[in-house]
Amino acid sequence: MAFNRDLLNANEELVLDLRPHWWFMAKSTAAVVGSVVLAIVAIASGPDGSVGDVLRIVLAVLVLGSLLWCGWTYLNWTNTNYVLTTDRFITRTGVVSKEGVEIPLERVNTVFFRQSVFERIVGSGDLAIESAGERGSDSFSNIRKPSIVQKEIYVQMEANENRKFDRMRAPAAAPAEQSIPDQIAALSELHQRGVLSDAEFAQKKAELLDRM
Repeated sequence: MAFNRDLLNANEELVLDLRPHWWFMAKSTAAVVGSVVLAIVAIASGPDGSVGDVLRIVLAVLVLGSLLWCGWTYLNWTNTNYVLTTDRFITRTGVVSKEGVEIPLERVNTVFFRQSVFERIVGSGDLAIESAGERGSDSFSNIRKPSIVQKEIYVQMEANENRKFDRMRAPAAAPAEQSIPDQIAALSELHQRGVLSDAEFAQKKAELLDRM
């Protein structure tokens, strides 16, 4: 299930929306394959009689159990999101109940990744993010190409920091220009105080009225 873009903040853009690596499904898939193979062998060459019937029932339960486990694992896989935006790193997990973690990029201190030799071959690994928050450090398993995800997090951190400085350097908005009636009122006040003569007041007032 893709990450709901309605959960993004204003001016926030989605950069990465990842599912766990397929290795997440490896154990449950291997259990299905193994139980099916055992069932086939038992049917083909197992003992006859009551012993054979009991064995087949046990293997049928084993196959059913492994299928249920594999199905539940798949549901967890489809409902797990590792999301990187221009502002945050977000995780969402859970089929029935949901839980998630959101780490603002401006609070991220360090990003680590770890891969075994086998994980390097299949392109999987673990990711750890240290941040200036209550949790301190968060770890995430079965990340696809964790070195690339680590690099992209640093890229978005730098871009986020640059946007913050650009907002700080942005010039203040120019004050709104006075309306023509307000300018005429200001001229009238100057005229009453003797700053403007009758002719000057009449000329400036006529110029302003022509602009309306």
